[in-house]
Amino acid sequence: MLKGERCKMGSNEETIEALKKLGLSQQKAKETLKNAAVTKTLLSILDQVKGVSCSDGIGTLLYHLGTKIKPQIAHHLPLIVKQITTQKLDNTLRVDKAIEFALSHINNIDSNELEKYCGVGIIVTPEQVEKCVEQQMKIFKNELLEKRYRFNAGPLMQKVREELPWADGKAIKNEIDLQILDILGPKNEADLAPVSKKNPKVAKVVEKPKNTEENSKDQQQPQSLTIIDVMRKVNFHKPGENYKTDGYIVTENTQKLLKEHLKLTGGKIRTRFPPEPNGILHIGHAKAININFGYAAANDGLCFLRYDDTNPEKEEEKFFTGILDMVTWLGYKPYKITHSSDYFDQLYEWAVELIKKGLAYVCHQSADEMKGFNPQPSPWRERPVEENLQLFQDMKNGKIDEGAATLRMKITLEEGKLDPVAYRVRFVPHHRTGDKWCVYPTYDFTHCLCDSIENITHSLCTKEFQSRRSSYYWLCNALDIYCPVQWEYGRLNVNYTVVSKRKIAKLISEGVVNDWNDPRLFTLTALRRRGFPAEAVNNFCAQLGVTGAQSTVDPSMLEAYVRDYLNNVAPRHMVVLEPLKLTITNYPHPQPTTISVPNFPNDPKLGNHSIAFDKTIYIEKSDFMEVGNKGFRRLTKTQSVGLKHAGLVLEVVDIRKDASGEVSEVVCECIEAEKAPSKPKAFIHWVADPVQIEVRLYSSLFKHKNPEDVNEVPNGFLSDCDPDSLQVLQSLADKSLQGAKVLDRFQFERMGYFSVDPDSKQDKIVVNRTVGLKEDTGK
Repeated sequence: MLKGERCKMGSNEETIEALKKLGLSQQKAKETLKNAAVTKTLLSILDQVKGVSCSDGIGTLLYHLGTKIKPQIAHHLPLIVKQITTQKLDNTLRVDKAIEFALSHINNIDSNELEKYCGVGIIVTPEQVEKCVEQQMKIFKNELLEKRYRFNAGPLMQKVREELPWADGKAIKNEIDLQILDILGPKNEADLAPVSKKNPKVAKVVEKPKNTEENSKDQQQPQSLTIIDVMRKVNFHKPGENYKTDGYIVTENTQKLLKEHLKLTGGKIRTRFPPEPNGILHIGHAKAININFGYAAANDGLCFLRYDDTNPEKEEEKFFTGILDMVTWLGYKPYKITHSSDYFDQLYEWAVELIKKGLAYVCHQSADEMKGFNPQPSPWRERPVEENLQLFQDMKNGKIDEGAATLRMKITLEEGKLDPVAYRVRFVPHHRTGDKWCVYPTYDFTHCLCDSIENITHSLCTKEFQSRRSSYYWLCNALDIYCPVQWEYGRLNVNYTVVSKRKIAKLISEGVVNDWNDPRLFTLTALRRRGFPAEAVNNFCAQLGVTGAQSTVDPSMLEAYVRDYLNNVAPRHMVVLEPLKLTITNYPHPQPTTISVPNFPNDPKLGNHSIAFDKTIYIEKSDFMEVGNKGFRRLTKTQSVGLKHAGLVLEVVDIRKDASGEVSEVVCECIEAEKAPSKPKAFIHWVADPVQIEVRLYSSLFKHKNPEDVNEVPNGFLSDCDPDSLQVLQSLADKSLQGAKVLDRFQFERMGYFSVDPDSKQDKIVVNRTVGLKEDTGK
């Protein structure tokens, strides 16, 4: 064993022995040791109580304090420890109240006020408990007599706790049990009998056609949680209680600033969705939109849409309109649309103030010199304030070249990055401010200050911004302005795709995809064009929840939510993707006729449409084989097949082929299904007197799960593209499909779900396959 390892082991053993002085078992002490922060706090407490006995429950209360106290009130630890060791705080309820009081009195605590708040000295007698339970029992007595020992005593106990907040919980519970026994007497046989389920819900089994999506078991499943349901359960801080969150920095003006903030907001929750308008939103943004707008909606709050327009060279009007379009598509309406550029004047003034405070400086290091985690410290870090002010003004007035100077903040980020840049020189006109500015602020400088200006309560962002949290709090506090709370959640990644704006732009420029809304991409415009319903995207985001863990899912998970939603809203139509002509020699009608077909076979009340039927129809090529193999259940020379909705069974009488030997036509005789000697193994779809449509079938754009991983794809993501990811077919559809509008959605029976593409023209419909069916169309 190495010397260092022996020292560490010895140190751990000493710490475990120290923790056991609080009354912890050997095992509990070992488990506690795994949490370095809690262990450090407990050792600090033990250092303060040297020579003090930790018996009579004092050790348990000190341990409770050590696990609950927040870093921002660590300086109050000695006072609370003293209150415990002198047995003024004699239960966990009083300790929790002391922590609560300390959080609302960050700077100074009056001991008398603390003791009053914690109910120190208040003794609740057994007689008081008995009397209070008796009074509350009268309110619940009828329910108690009706339900007897199946009565839920929780609400009763809560009422007593409200009346006697400092009463012992066990004493209240014992008194309630005693009085219930007194009223009801001992349990009888009925009380002891198992609870019988009344009117158990039985799922109705409806006979459905074998090869339709209606027999999806998912229809019998309970409805999934919505994003509103999810966000109501999230344990974020209440407005105005920013100081209670871990890591929040408290200053002497924090309470004053929070009071002003609450006065301005009325205590409402405020969130924001702050995209950069330099690209199209993707599926990861859908999660961010749902979390920010969803949390506000779940709590009757407000959500801003703020364009982070601080990079004018990359911003285009189409991205601004596209972002709002997608937010609206997902069903959300911003409380207010703002831009970071709305606040450029204020941001510049704050930058000047930082310089005056000696907290920012003008630096001439190049971008390459500042890269990495161990760059050389700037030789200009201690430059005089007046010189920094003049140089920053020169930057603003365009007297310093691009790349020749930046304004940097004096702070080290969690990841070790030293002095992040606040402003850089850019000789690019801004789409909103024109040529007014030659300097533009960075994300690190802009984001938290805009949050403060808009009085955001919860700054919700993905986990990679956790390393910026320290600069977020530092900057607001350095300028002595209201500081929101930053909360991070895990970002969403999807396999078999790329979402980087730069890489999507490369796919477009290389001709791999047509544009940002190519249905093979996972941009939101692409998903909408492909036919994904906004409701399904939102449901998918809701099921991911809000956790710190990064989510990486296969596209099939999102497609499952799309399929489940479309199953209930997409009317059924018959379309033949790869047609084969079929002639019925004994066509049973004197002339072409029509058949009424339900839009939703499982629920005829939802309407129907008429389809043509004639002696010449078209079926799928794949539905016919001259000689069927094992398991093939459709039409062959020796095997009959049923026609959906026509009530007929077909048998082959002749096969016609073209010059190349390919089957060009199948000639059949028909018989009514009721009169057929045997029931056919399958019923197939068909069309008659059809119209031609273009069908686009999409598959994964990339061959590997992670096309950006050099280990999986050593030649780069472009080399991983599947050239067959788009297949275009000239297909035949029933005329009932004419008149369909762009983005209308349908289920093509046995084929999948499809959506009308914007490329459609009056004389020709173009459709995209959204997702396939779960059922095996080969049956």
